[in-house]
Amino acid sequence: MTRFIPTTIDELCEAIGAALAAEEPVELVAGGTKRGLGRPSQTPHVVELTRLSGIRDYAPNELVLTAGAATPLTAIERALANSGQMLAFEPPDWRRLMGAVHGSQTLGGVLACNLSGSRRIKSGAARDHFLGFQAVSGRAEAFKAGGKVVKNVTGYDLPKLLAGSYGTLAALAEVTVKVLPRPETAATVLVCGVAPEGAVRVMAAALGSPHEVSGAAYLPPGAPRLASLPASGVVALRIEGPAPSVAYRREALLLEHAAAGEMSELGDVETAGLWRDIGNVAPLADLADRAVWRLSVAPGRGAEVARTIARAIDAVWFLDWGGGLVWLAAVEPGDAGAAIIRAAVGGQGHATLIRGSPGLRAAVPVFEPQPAALAALSRRVKEGFDPRHILNPGRMVEGV
Repeated sequence: MTRFIPTTIDELCEAIGAALAAEEPVELVAGGTKRGLGRPSQTPHVVELTRLSGIRDYAPNELVLTAGAATPLTAIERALANSGQMLAFEPPDWRRLMGAVHGSQTLGGVLACNLSGSRRIKSGAARDHFLGFQAVSGRAEAFKAGGKVVKNVTGYDLPKLLAGSYGTLAALAEVTVKVLPRPETAATVLVCGVAPEGAVRVMAAALGSPHEVSGAAYLPPGAPRLASLPASGVVALRIEGPAPSVAYRREALLLEHAAAGEMSELGDVETAGLWRDIGNVAPLADLADRAVWRLSVAPGRGAEVARTIARAIDAVWFLDWGGGLVWLAAVEPGDAGAAIIRAAVGGQGHATLIRGSPGLRAAVPVFEPQPAALAALSRRVKEGFDPRHILNPGRMVEGV
């Protein structure tokens, strides 16, 4: 096995250039916590990005931070917390879910996989906060895009293209992100004893209200319980901001949804713990014998899709993003089960296999299969950045 450990972007160019000259594909690795995402690696050769780390520039007044792509997320969040700021897209920590508890999440890894937590419904996805980068393509050429200002309109929006590309287009060396002030306080309103169809209505009403709900999730009866919740069958609605505003909106939500179920609430500290658990998929993380799927659908269809699947195969589930995100854990279903899951989505969303055995990840499409026209466009993009297919080959699509 060949292992390259570059310390600068020039050395990263040399490492990828050596792989290109030898026609030996490489796997890009930083913290290593996301190696289980996508299809299994098809190469033993590794480019370790761990030394491309450290905060390079942070301007709290400008709401912009630049760091080496392999900077641990804990270091980023600590620096932001010291200035009362945060990554508003609320990057989740899936280490427990993926069985990668000994690794360290990195800022570049979160952006490369476009991972966003429960606040996505209010603040947008990771790609919406990705302002710029320096990277090396599969041609062994260094390039950069975007900038270090929030209002940047120069050239093509390549940060959005690289977000969610899982390292198949380029190796990120440095990234710039937008940051936002941390809310003064937060609270969660709980509506307990709610059936799935009622939960969808409650979340839709709350998100359509003027109360600026920043998180809307549902744990149905039968789902593993979280310690911070009084029971299952619970809708959780998060509100954040100045304390007087949070108090007013909390009381309004308690009043407006009193007829839907038994009402309860969580304070600031409990709220932080609950939404951390939801973003980290804690209800399903310990179901080690099950494959875990992430379904993105229209919010009004979330409960319907989940129940359709659960009637066909052995599965437990919960909802986030107001019903638009279905987390589902199924006894490893194989080809037939994967077909049932994707049939339930029905081409009106995406079904992604997040956790599964190497055999399952190699046997079924991990990501939602693309229509022919979109697949052809994806191949042309790949050819433009990595014509010899040496960067994370096969991670997203077999043979690409």
